[in-house]
Amino acid sequence: MWYDTRVTKLLGIQYPILQGPFGGRLSTPELVSTVSNAGGLGGYGAYTLSPKEIYKIDTQIRSLTNKPYNLNLWVSDTDVKEGTVTDEQFERTKQLFKPYFDEAGLPLPVKPAPVESRFENQIQALLDIRPSIFSFVFGIPSEDILEECRKRDILLVGTATTLDEAICLEQAGVDMIIASGFESGGHRPSFLDKAEVSTTGTFVLVQLIREKVKVPVIAAGGIATGKGIVAALALGADAVQIGTAFLACQESGALPIHRKMLFSDAAKYTMLSRVFTGRLARGITTRIASELMGQETEYLPFPLQTAFMSSLRNATLEQQKHDMVLFWGGQIAPLLKYTKVVELMYALIEDTNVYFDL
Repeated sequence: MWYDTRVTKLLGIQYPILQGPFGGRLSTPELVSTVSNAGGLGGYGAYTLSPKEIYKIDTQIRSLTNKPYNLNLWVSDTDVKEGTVTDEQFERTKQLFKPYFDEAGLPLPVKPAPVESRFENQIQALLDIRPSIFSFVFGIPSEDILEECRKRDILLVGTATTLDEAICLEQAGVDMIIASGFESGGHRPSFLDKAEVSTTGTFVLVQLIREKVKVPVIAAGGIATGKGIVAALALGADAVQIGTAFLACQESGALPIHRKMLFSDAAKYTMLSRVFTGRLARGITTRIASELMGQETEYLPFPLQTAFMSSLRNATLEQQKHDMVLFWGGQIAPLLKYTKVVELMYALIEDTNVYFDL
């Protein structure tokens, strides 16, 4: 059967369908548990959480399902050298964005506080709670961390945006590799080179990686239907990871307007930009990102740019100036149909069954 793959056997799940582990509190225990209870693998993006919050989320998820789930962290969670930027750099950023803050009737933000990586503390929480699966993006944890995970029987899933990254992940000893194609919504989790270099589409990337690595490959990006699952499996993937289609469901932490935008005509147009966070990410095209294209050197590094833009995002949401808000989403959004996880999972499984029965 199509769902009898190396990934389903390793993960102990019924269907080779993984839900993308959204960060920024777009994941919810309800979303994760509903996917896992339906036979897939739910995933929670925890990179913004404190260790205390990670413990709490894990307890909530385990109260809703006894099935495996995936906890996701960012290995590299800051691009800020010395924790901050110079006053001169911050002043240039303020002047670049001043027209948009003026339009929203907002004062310019003060310089964001220095930031430190949270990854090491988050890892300790992860090791304590022992999720079935630990997936990671933006790099590879140290060998010590990987070995501690193995001692606890935690499966390791790395994310590659290029063939070279996939080879590095296999050499590090991961159990599976997610091939994250250019079509994907959200951040491009590249770690060997600038994200702008990772322009390979999902189905080409899957074939390249499948040819060179032995561990199972999970296709991610541009998949939201049974046809997409069939295509990914035919090209050598052992599973798929689906993001935007699950993000559009009521169980996600997305705002109602975010879900509405994913089902609107606006979702036909997406773009990659660093303007809202400082890292390259795909979302529905916005006026700010379009107008400031080519001026990336004036943005603050991640996550200072996120903090800098937060008041503008909140104000423009309240003022319903949606052309100034970044709504995460992948290129596949125009094909979305379902607003509930159970209905989406049923359709994915049944549609895939149909193609394999032909």
